[in-house]
Amino acid sequence: MKLHRPLAAMALSALAACEQPPAAKPAELGFKPVASLQELMLAVIDPNIDFVWNSVASITSTEGEQERRPTKPEDWEAVRQHALVVAEAANLLLIDRPVAKGSINTASGGAELSALAIHNLIQANREQFQQRAVALQDASRQLLAAIDQQNADELERAGGVVEQACEQCHSQFWYPGDKRPK
Repeated sequence: MKLHRPLAAMALSALAACEQPPAAKPAELGFKPVASLQELMLAVIDPNIDFVWNSVASITSTEGEQERRPTKPEDWEAVRQHALVVAEAANLLLIDRPVAKGSINTASGGAELSALAIHNLIQANREQFQQRAVALQDASRQLLAAIDQQNADELERAGGVVEQACEQCHSQFWYPGDKRPK
Protein backbone atom coordinates (compact mmCIF):
# COMPACT_ATOMS: atom_id res chain seq x y z
CA MET A 1 0.00 0.00 0.00
CA LYS A 2 1.39 3.34 -1.06
CA LEU A 3 0.71 6.60 0.69
CA HIS A 4 0.53 9.69 -1.36
CA ARG A 5 3.10 12.29 -0.36
CA PRO A 6 0.57 14.93 0.73
CA LEU A 7 -1.25 12.32 2.82
CA ALA A 8 2.00 11.10 4.39
CA ALA A 9 3.04 14.67 5.20
CA MET A 10 -0.34 15.29 6.86
CA ALA A 11 0.01 12.10 8.92
CA LEU A 12 3.49 13.11 10.09
CA SER A 13 2.24 16.60 10.94
CA ALA A 14 -0.62 15.11 12.97
CA LEU A 15 1.80 12.86 14.86
CA ALA A 16 4.09 15.77 15.60
CA ALA A 17 1.14 17.78 16.91
CA CYS A 18 0.35 14.97 19.36
CA GLU A 19 3.75 15.18 21.00
CA GLN A 20 3.64 16.29 24.61
CA PRO A 21 5.40 19.46 25.64
CA PRO A 22 8.62 18.90 27.53
CA ALA A 23 8.09 17.91 31.16
CA ALA A 24 8.41 20.67 33.73
CA LYS A 25 11.71 20.84 35.53
CA PRO A 26 11.63 19.87 39.23
CA ALA A 27 12.24 23.49 40.25
CA GLU A 28 9.07 24.52 38.35
CA LEU A 29 6.90 21.92 40.07
CA GLY A 30 5.37 22.26 43.48
CA PHE A 31 3.45 24.89 45.33
CA LYS A 32 4.13 28.57 44.94
CA PRO A 33 2.27 30.29 47.76
CA VAL A 34 1.11 33.82 47.15
CA ALA A 35 -0.75 34.60 50.39
CA SER A 36 0.70 34.59 53.88
CA LEU A 37 -0.98 32.64 56.68
CA GLN A 38 -2.42 35.86 58.01
CA GLU A 39 -3.83 36.76 54.57
CA LEU A 40 -5.38 33.28 54.23
CA MET A 41 -7.06 33.74 57.58
CA LEU A 42 -8.35 37.24 56.84
CA ALA A 43 -9.35 36.76 53.20
CA VAL A 44 -10.39 33.12 52.96
CA ILE A 45 -11.02 31.32 56.24
CA ASP A 46 -12.53 34.05 58.46
CA PRO A 47 -15.19 35.38 56.07
CA ASN A 48 -16.26 31.90 55.00
CA ILE A 49 -16.48 30.37 58.47
CA ASP A 50 -18.24 33.50 59.75
CA PHE A 51 -20.91 32.99 57.06
CA VAL A 52 -21.38 29.39 58.24
CA TRP A 53 -21.44 30.32 61.93
CA ASN A 54 -23.89 33.17 61.31
CA SER A 55 -26.25 30.93 59.34
CA VAL A 56 -27.54 29.43 62.61
CA ALA A 57 -28.26 31.88 65.42
CA SER A 58 -30.70 32.86 68.13
CA ILE A 59 -31.05 36.63 68.20
CA THR A 60 -32.74 38.50 71.03
CA SER A 61 -33.66 42.12 70.51
CA THR A 62 -36.29 44.61 71.60
CA GLU A 63 -38.45 43.12 68.86
CA GLY A 64 -38.26 39.66 70.43
CA GLU A 65 -36.41 36.46 69.65
CA GLN A 66 -35.52 35.43 66.16
CA GLU A 67 -34.12 32.09 65.06
CA ARG A 68 -31.84 32.16 62.03
CA ARG A 69 -31.50 28.84 60.21
CA PRO A 70 -31.10 27.79 56.61
CA THR A 71 -34.48 26.61 55.37
CA LYS A 72 -34.59 26.80 51.59
CA PRO A 73 -32.39 24.73 49.27
CA GLU A 74 -30.57 27.88 48.11
CA ASP A 75 -29.82 28.76 51.77
CA TRP A 76 -28.27 25.36 52.36
CA GLU A 77 -26.32 25.59 49.11
CA ALA A 78 -24.87 28.98 50.07
CA VAL A 79 -23.80 27.67 53.48
CA ARG A 80 -22.32 24.58 51.83
CA GLN A 81 -20.22 26.65 49.45
CA HIS A 82 -18.73 28.61 52.34
CA ALA A 83 -18.08 25.44 54.38
CA LEU A 84 -16.42 23.86 51.36
CA VAL A 85 -14.04 26.82 51.05
CA VAL A 86 -13.03 26.38 54.71
CA ALA A 87 -12.47 22.64 54.22
CA GLU A 88 -10.27 23.24 51.18
CA ALA A 89 -8.46 26.16 52.81
CA ALA A 90 -7.17 23.67 55.38
CA ASN A 91 -5.11 22.18 52.54
CA LEU A 92 -3.59 25.61 51.90
CA LEU A 93 -2.43 25.74 55.51
CA LEU A 94 -0.28 22.66 54.85
CA ILE A 95 1.86 24.58 52.37
CA ASP A 96 4.87 26.23 53.95
CA ARG A 97 4.40 29.98 53.58
CA PRO A 98 5.26 33.21 55.40
CA VAL A 99 3.19 34.05 58.45
CA ALA A 100 2.70 37.67 57.37
CA LYS A 101 3.83 39.89 54.51
CA GLY A 102 6.69 42.25 55.21
CA SER A 103 6.44 44.06 58.50
CA ILE A 104 2.69 43.64 58.91
CA ASN A 105 1.70 43.33 62.54
CA THR A 106 0.20 39.97 63.51
CA ALA A 107 -1.06 41.24 66.87
CA SER A 108 -4.55 42.61 67.35
CA GLY A 109 -4.16 42.78 71.10
CA GLY A 110 -1.37 42.11 73.51
CA ALA A 111 -1.32 38.33 73.47
CA GLU A 112 -0.28 37.51 69.89
CA LEU A 113 3.30 36.77 69.00
CA SER A 114 5.24 38.55 66.27
CA ALA A 115 5.26 37.06 62.79
CA LEU A 116 8.85 35.89 63.28
CA ALA A 117 8.03 34.21 66.61
CA ILE A 118 4.99 32.49 65.08
CA HIS A 119 7.09 31.36 62.11
CA ASN A 120 9.77 29.93 64.41
CA LEU A 121 7.17 28.14 66.52
CA ILE A 122 5.53 26.61 63.45
CA GLN A 123 8.88 25.52 62.00
CA ALA A 124 9.92 23.94 65.30
CA ASN A 125 6.59 22.09 65.51
CA ARG A 126 5.75 21.62 61.82
CA GLU A 127 4.10 18.22 62.29
CA GLN A 128 1.81 19.54 65.05
CA PHE A 129 0.90 22.54 62.88
CA GLN A 130 -0.01 20.19 60.04
CA GLN A 131 -2.09 18.07 62.43
CA ARG A 132 -3.96 21.22 63.45
CA ALA A 133 -4.72 21.98 59.77
CA VAL A 134 -5.99 18.41 59.29
CA ALA A 135 -8.16 18.81 62.41
CA LEU A 136 -9.68 21.93 60.85
CA GLN A 137 -10.47 20.00 57.69
CA ASP A 138 -11.95 17.09 59.66
CA ALA A 139 -14.16 19.53 61.58
CA SER A 140 -15.17 21.18 58.30
CA ARG A 141 -16.22 17.79 56.95
CA GLN A 142 -18.63 17.60 59.89
CA LEU A 143 -20.09 20.91 58.74
CA LEU A 144 -20.54 19.52 55.23
CA ALA A 145 -22.23 16.37 56.56
CA ALA A 146 -24.67 18.45 58.61
CA ILE A 147 -25.37 20.67 55.63
CA ASP A 148 -25.94 17.70 53.35
CA GLN A 149 -28.46 16.37 55.91
CA GLN A 150 -29.97 19.87 56.16
CA ASN A 151 -29.72 19.55 59.94
CA ALA A 152 -29.35 22.99 61.53
CA ASP A 153 -28.82 21.58 65.04
CA GLU A 154 -25.97 19.40 63.80
CA LEU A 155 -24.58 22.33 61.82
CA GLU A 156 -24.47 24.38 65.01
CA ARG A 157 -22.71 21.54 66.87
CA ALA A 158 -20.20 21.06 64.04
CA GLY A 159 -19.59 24.82 64.02
CA GLY A 160 -18.45 24.45 67.62
CA VAL A 161 -16.05 21.69 66.59
CA VAL A 162 -14.57 24.01 63.95
CA GLU A 163 -14.24 26.79 66.50
CA GLN A 164 -12.41 24.43 68.86
CA ALA A 165 -10.03 23.33 66.06
CA CYS A 166 -9.27 26.97 65.26
CA GLU A 167 -8.74 27.92 68.89
CA GLN A 168 -6.42 24.97 69.55
CA CYS A 169 -4.17 26.01 66.67
CA HIS A 170 -4.25 29.71 67.53
CA SER A 171 -3.54 29.08 71.21
CA GLN A 172 -0.57 26.89 70.31
CA PHE A 173 0.98 29.01 67.56
CA TRP A 174 -0.47 32.54 67.52
CA TYR A 175 -0.87 33.38 71.21
CA PRO A 176 0.59 30.53 73.30
CA GLY A 177 1.21 32.76 76.34
CA ASP A 178 -2.38 33.96 76.63
CA LYS A 179 -3.90 33.07 79.99
CA ARG A 180 -7.56 33.41 78.96
CA PRO A 181 -9.78 30.42 79.77
CA LYS A 182 -9.87 28.03 76.85
